[in-house]
Amino acid sequence: MGLLHFVFSLSLNPAKLCTRCFSAKSPDIRDGLSSFLMRSLNFSRPLALAVSKRFPRATSNSVENSRAVMKYFQKLGFSDAQIRSSVIVCPQILFADIGKTLKPKLDFFQGLGLVGADLGNYISKSASVLSVSLNKRLVPNVQILKGVLFDDKDSRDLIVVLRRCKWIVSKDPESVLSRNIAFLESCGVTGYQHRMLLKRQPSLFVAKESRLNDLVSRVLKMGFSPNSGMLAHALYSVSCISAKTLGKKVKLFRDFGFTEEDVILMLRRAPTLLRVSEEKLKFGIDFLLNIVKCKRTLIVGRPSCLMLSMEDRVVPRCRVLQVIKLRGLMKKDPSFTEMLELNEEAFIERFISRFRDDTDQLLIAYKGHILDV
Repeated sequence: MGLLHFVFSLSLNPAKLCTRCFSAKSPDIRDGLSSFLMRSLNFSRPLALAVSKRFPRATSNSVENSRAVMKYFQKLGFSDAQIRSSVIVCPQILFADIGKTLKPKLDFFQGLGLVGADLGNYISKSASVLSVSLNKRLVPNVQILKGVLFDDKDSRDLIVVLRRCKWIVSKDPESVLSRNIAFLESCGVTGYQHRMLLKRQPSLFVAKESRLNDLVSRVLKMGFSPNSGMLAHALYSVSCISAKTLGKKVKLFRDFGFTEEDVILMLRRAPTLLRVSEEKLKFGIDFLLNIVKCKRTLIVGRPSCLMLSMEDRVVPRCRVLQVIKLRGLMKKDPSFTEMLELNEEAFIERFISRFRDDTDQLLIAYKGHILDV
């Protein structure tokens, strides 16, 4: 393109001239920002450049503000690693106004009990909370959460919830948090159940309406009534696994001869059974049915025995039962599922210590896996 044609084109489009003039400085500014990120926060060059490109309007003042933000975080007790993680999670905090934006929000979290390294640890994983409105999101959401947790004077439970679900205070309080709480209450999840569910699975309280409806529907199909005291436990368990995994676990029970009604009864009695791995379930069911010769009805009646440690509890106590039967120490064989439910002290007193002539043999049977180590 000739010089005259180039000048003529600029005269027709003066904005093009401005763009060319200002873009000449952009690389230098972005280079300054990326250099700061590499030097001060130990960013790799690709990561530093990626962050710089996200903020094409960055100026030399932006770099100075970034330095000030970093010093402010250090003053609050953040470690270098925590500051670095915070910036990776939410780079825009580097350009935020400390007095108007960052300080009020961080003061708010400090007021909840997050201070020093604890505050740094929280922000390093949840820095996006510093980009939402204090008065429209953070404050009202925390007030709603406190209402559910009720007896939480030192905010310990609240802090647990914040750590487990970093975006729970970032959503719109009315259309998300309040809506889900009202829906759960309509299903009978109130009081202690509400509190338990919030502490264990806070993400449910900010889940999409369709997902929450689907989870409740799946739980109701399993036989839980809306006002059941176990509904919250079932919701927690079902929310931890996919529909596919749930189907595979139900099939596992059916393969061992349990009926659909048996499975529903077991899950109603012990909803947390769903969180036991397939491998452990398979081993436990096979062991109880084929080694111990338990009846299926006993397992259905006490499904919690499948959640116990096989190595430390189930197998050792089975060995004790075998010795008791072999030596005829009891007129009537004890129920193995009842043996499993006893605590350590009660079990030893009832099935080992009382048989003085056979105590050593019973202890070897019970603690053999430890003595062999």
